[in-house]
Amino acid sequence: MKVLAMDTSSQTMAVAVMEDQAILGQIQTMVNKTHSKTLMPAIDYLMKNINLTPADLDRIAVAQGPGSYTGLRIGVTTAKTLADTLPAELVGISSLKVIAANCIGESDLIVPLFDARRENVYAGVYQWQNHALVNVLADQHLSFEKLLEHLKDKTCLFVGADVKKFQASIVEKLPLAKINSVVQWDYPNGVVLNQLAQKEKPVEDIHQFLPNYLKRVEAEEKWLQTHQIGAEDYVEKI
Repeated sequence: MKVLAMDTSSQTMAVAVMEDQAILGQIQTMVNKTHSKTLMPAIDYLMKNINLTPADLDRIAVAQGPGSYTGLRIGVTTAKTLADTLPAELVGISSLKVIAANCIGESDLIVPLFDARRENVYAGVYQWQNHALVNVLADQHLSFEKLLEHLKDKTCLFVGADVKKFQASIVEKLPLAKINSVVQWDYPNGVVLNQLAQKEKPVEDIHQFLPNYLKRVEAEEKWLQTHQIGAEDYVEKI
């Protein structure tokens, strides 16, 4: 099975193509957030350099969220369009799980974390159990203080590029916690995403597949405060 995987949920853009467990090619950049301009050229460049055509792909995988609202829309829209037009299977994977899965061999609880601003975070808790990565605390948007409460007296590893923003509080309030020191583990990896996606069932309805934001955008929250209709009426889903 040939799988194209992409992650644009953060500043990092990660793209990888694999055939089963063989890596055919990958591209990863950490300094450019204009994914709308760079994602498709990166995919095109990668496919041409590994001598594949889009029709060769069996499955498309995408980091589904949480993360950057704009980045998620770009990645999910691209993945849905490719899967629908080729056609190919579509799989969505948690952006936090992609980070957690970097931590191969880690026996403690793994806490991938993204800064959600205003002392809030997107976070989940994962653990390797029988060689499978298990989500033991669901991905969610919550205050950083509440996350610390969940992890009180637990041995865990914090991982992700945004962890350094909260490092002082982690060290002070969670004496059993560790901060990841393996630099590459802090960033989404297309190969890791690809491997995760090969183990998941594809979505049944491509057109109903949506980013998993975990939180409404601020403009939507303010609008809903003065309107009574459902949130689904606020914007047309992609």
